[in-house]
Amino acid sequence: MASILVVDDERSMRDFLKILLEKEGHEVSTAENGEVALALIPDHSFDVVVSDIRMPGMSGIDLLGKIKEETPDLSVIMITAFASPDDAVLAMKNGAFDYISKPFNVDEIKSVVESATSKNKKILKTDISASSFPEIIGQSREMLKIFDMIRRIAPTPANVLIYGESGTGKELVARAIHKYSKVAAEAFVPITCSAIPEDLMESELFGHVKGSFTGAIQDKPGLFNEADKGTAFLDEIGELTPIIQTKLLRVLQEREIKPVGGTRIKQITIRVIAATNKILEDEILAGRFREDLFYRLAVVPLRVPPLRERKGDVPLLVNHFLKKYSQRLGKEIQEISSYALGVLMNYDFPGNVRELENIIERGVALESSNIILPESLTLNERHKEQQISEITEQNRALFQAAANEEELYDLGIEHVISNLEKRLIMHTLVKTNNSKMQAAELLQISFRSLRYKVKKYGLN
Repeated sequence: MASILVVDDERSMRDFLKILLEKEGHEVSTAENGEVALALIPDHSFDVVVSDIRMPGMSGIDLLGKIKEETPDLSVIMITAFASPDDAVLAMKNGAFDYISKPFNVDEIKSVVESATSKNKKILKTDISASSFPEIIGQSREMLKIFDMIRRIAPTPANVLIYGESGTGKELVARAIHKYSKVAAEAFVPITCSAIPEDLMESELFGHVKGSFTGAIQDKPGLFNEADKGTAFLDEIGELTPIIQTKLLRVLQEREIKPVGGTRIKQITIRVIAATNKILEDEILAGRFREDLFYRLAVVPLRVPPLRERKGDVPLLVNHFLKKYSQRLGKEIQEISSYALGVLMNYDFPGNVRELENIIERGVALESSNIILPESLTLNERHKEQQISEITEQNRALFQAAANEEELYDLGIEHVISNLEKRLIMHTLVKTNNSKMQAAELLQISFRSLRYKVKKYGLN
């Protein structure tokens, strides 16, 4: 199954391609013009874009160019009713995966789309592997993109700015970049900017000489000196004061440091990886962060997605933390109940992976059986009660009917079977993180049948 975006100004063509490709098992979104398509792409992990060339406003060629600027690995198939060798040459020159002229036959479009998705799968299998990054747990499309970016930027000396909410694992990504860099044998020095008092920041970063201030009883090399020839990881970079920002800018520009109270300048070779949970562009507009420093740091920007955007990784993370804390706490818990996992899959994790780890650690500590149950999950209590209530409410009427034979007869076999079917589909969709293709496979029914039943029971 692939995620496909169809872009065409003709509604009939959008609907035709959507129906055709969904019958092949793909998930299909549509856009009536290039502007709408560009707005959709950042928030979706599309595998393929199928776009008309000639559209009002932004042309398909212009859309292709913008896609290749922002998402160079995204395969784009161009279609047009005005067959022209010039169009074909221009499309392929600008990076189109293929070019199809209308009217095309069904087998042709199926074949080209299959080739494009197969190419992407091959890239993921051969070039991106989660096993190469055992310290980072994840196999979702979002994390595979992170692994690919790490592999591409690690060998270069370019500075990196990692964006991400607290608890997403920004330091793990930074360590992976260092691990696969050409200076992996040198030091990786993590520096949490918010943890160092303002009056000591300059000394901690750049060092000081004996007697330079009260308490300076001996020379101190500083963290940047320790990271020389290696990597300095500046976490929470947005917390630096304006004065330290200015001094850091000089370090990045001149590659030299001068200790507090000292006169001798030392040349250093250092790679800086910075991380922040703030939007530094907003901080620049507010006058709290230097624009020139931002551009020095963000040579390569990298965003680590929050856990709510990669829910498919939750079961993997849960199993990892279960093994880790069962061993650490001397418990024999290696499994989580389906209802407990359902609660987690419906939770937004404001604290991200760090919060999930704490939840599982507490669950292992509190659980007296050999399986994690919903009652052992210490979530936000209001959210937990709401989720458990939603799950159990779906079963209540059927359980009550089954407990009373007369009521069961009153309901009738069709109602009972429908309730069972609805419960099973709901449970399977939760288990597969709402992947209808995977759910259909587990339920041993066709994708089309599952879509019908989802609509029938109002489970969209």
